[in-house]
Amino acid sequence: MIKIVLLDENEEGRRSLGDYLKGTGKFAVVGEGCDGQSGLESILKEKPDAVVMDIVLENFDGYEVLERLRGVESKPKVIVLSSLKNEGFAQKAVDMGAEYVLAKPVDNSIVAKRIEDLLGQGEEVKITGKRTPKNRVLEEKISNIFITVGIPAHIKGYQFLREAIKMAIEEPDIINSITKQLYPSIATRFSTSASKVERAIRHAIEVAWNRGKIENINNLFGIKVYDSNEKPTNGEFIALVADKMLVEGA
Repeated sequence: MIKIVLLDENEEGRRSLGDYLKGTGKFAVVGEGCDGQSGLESILKEKPDAVVMDIVLENFDGYEVLERLRGVESKPKVIVLSSLKNEGFAQKAVDMGAEYVLAKPVDNSIVAKRIEDLLGQGEEVKITGKRTPKNRVLEEKISNIFITVGIPAHIKGYQFLREAIKMAIEEPDIINSITKQLYPSIATRFSTSASKVERAIRHAIEVAWNRGKIENINNLFGIKVYDSNEKPTNGEFIALVADKMLVEGA
């Protein structure tokens, strides 16, 4: 059983998610409420595997909870659900340690899947194979790169791009068949179209460049790869990150 703490001022939404998670038979809700301070105490006491919370909470807000979880041994995975629309709040949450930021309203089944994905307990999928501790470490490394270059976790391209990089690591030749194999494979997994995958990945890369973090990108790869007027294609960026991971022993 995956132990979960739910923190949200919206009692109806919180109860609905809790009931759904318990109904799957895979989750145990070991704490819930609308108060960040008592919620933090529950997290420290129950040591859940994951926390699903809003940023807007009584007493301590979600940022304060994230701040106080820094350095905690066996820190739980944190998914932030929020109706706040400003992109800055999502990036701040990720910078402070949240693994996912999902915009409300969001289907309960998606939240459940994200939790399982984070804990490496999701269903096995053909294109990535069985999830292992090594896979989880790889996902964390890729996520850290995205944070460094300024790709926010709440946009669709984030997930598609991470999946594309994992596929390029597992099967380097797939980068030569990006439109015929890579995009369609990702589209199949996420129940969307190849064209939407391509556009979302392109948007994610454009977001990073528009934020002006080119220096971070060049520092990350150890050489001056790009300047502010030169954006990589989807394939170039995927190949660049995949090659870095392979060199580092992914």
